[in-house]
Amino acid sequence: MSNISRRKFIKVGAASAAGVIAATQGLGAVEAADPRKKQKNQPAPKPEKVKMAAIGIANRGRQIIQDFDRTGLCEFVALCDVDPKSAESQMTIAEHPNAKLFTDFRKLFDEYGSQFEAVCIAIPDFAHFPVAMLALNQGKHVYVEKPMARTFYECQLMMDSARRHPNLVTQVGNQGHSEANYFQFKAWQEAGIIKDVYKIDAHFNSWRRWYPYDPAITRFPEAEPVPEGMDWDTWLTTSSWHDFNGKYHPGNWRGWFDFGLGALGDWGAHIVDTCHEFLQLGLPYEIDPVKITDGNDFFFPKETTLRFQFASRGNMPPVEMTWYDGENNFPTLPAGYGKTTNDSVDVPKTNMDGTFTPSSLSPGKVIYSKELTFKGGSHASTLEIIPEEKAAEMAPYLPEVPASPSNHFANFLKAVKGEEKTRSPFEIFGPMCQTFCLGIIAIRTGRKLTFDKVTNTILNDPFANSLLADRLPRKGWDEYYKM
Repeated sequence: MSNISRRKFIKVGAASAAGVIAATQGLGAVEAADPRKKQKNQPAPKPEKVKMAAIGIANRGRQIIQDFDRTGLCEFVALCDVDPKSAESQMTIAEHPNAKLFTDFRKLFDEYGSQFEAVCIAIPDFAHFPVAMLALNQGKHVYVEKPMARTFYECQLMMDSARRHPNLVTQVGNQGHSEANYFQFKAWQEAGIIKDVYKIDAHFNSWRRWYPYDPAITRFPEAEPVPEGMDWDTWLTTSSWHDFNGKYHPGNWRGWFDFGLGALGDWGAHIVDTCHEFLQLGLPYEIDPVKITDGNDFFFPKETTLRFQFASRGNMPPVEMTWYDGENNFPTLPAGYGKTTNDSVDVPKTNMDGTFTPSSLSPGKVIYSKELTFKGGSHASTLEIIPEEKAAEMAPYLPEVPASPSNHFANFLKAVKGEEKTRSPFEIFGPMCQTFCLGIIAIRTGRKLTFDKVTNTILNDPFANSLLADRLPRKGWDEYYKM
């Protein structure tokens, strides 16, 4: 990769991505042919627990391991973290005394790959790509936290790799996609309750860690001592070199363009996921950065309003989706919206609880159709028809919503065992993540962008088009883009 020019890199990436997307136009969540689908004469699934390796074992990684453990369907035989001496890493290690410990995921695969069949990946957004690509290349099933990758091109390569390995299971960690909202949205759409949607307003209005940073920044933070025992070089993976600083690790990486996808990639995955899948939105043709407050070249703004335009799909009309983030950057709420906060909204506990400060408007969305308006929250929280009078009128016509047969973690493991199909595989989550990546390019350039989803090209801005792949990988890390 280091010998390939940026122009050729973009050209090759766009051509590859266009071919993959063109080949899969119109495929729904369960329509694609899947050789894993159980046949009548297929032997019963094996009762053995799935052998797993965890890459990222502190903070969110620790929570995911605990969630997997609670299913009773797996056993962690290996743990990997670049910062194994951190307090949370040590707790995870103590809870899995028989698991072999690694600090470099490459050594994990080289030296211990024969001992596990699946991995869970809970590391910074930008590092998802090389680990997931290596795992698929080595024949491992992959569970990766959202968002699945940092750039449009990386998302495409991950989807492409998953399609080349149809015997392998993938799942992205937007956990609400296996809970009540998923099954309600699907049932209401099939019953004709949700139809003719033309507008979506999605919002997240809580404080974020990067808000106190100085937007007049002119360079990256100064070098600080690397924590004892931490492998900072491996933490950086494909990224260009950055000196260690506490504003990157742990957790603060999400606010930097070089490392994360900001509030959009973090919370959009929990708020618009069912809209994106069941309305078959695919990729937008226009992305407009309507509002950017305190924009700069290094980290995400304090307030962002992005407007995405999606073309008509079959008999479904065009959709305008607007994203709002920032503590005081709210959408206009429709008449009859009701309470702006909802204690029952299903937002699970996370390692971010100490910094998550709910605003006067709970995270969520308003969905406008020709006949009905819906109010929704985040994660698994279900939709409501508004205003209350209209909800009462529609109550007799609402279909029964089935309960989820498995949470997101059990769904992944049961898919590995051949019992279910994952609800958020790369083919489903990928185009939504690519939509977020296009939005972030609009934030960084500050310009309205026109996108051609046939050629996977930003038509009106050559520089913005180069950001589909962004930077070249660091020397020695280009092999993951060739797998």
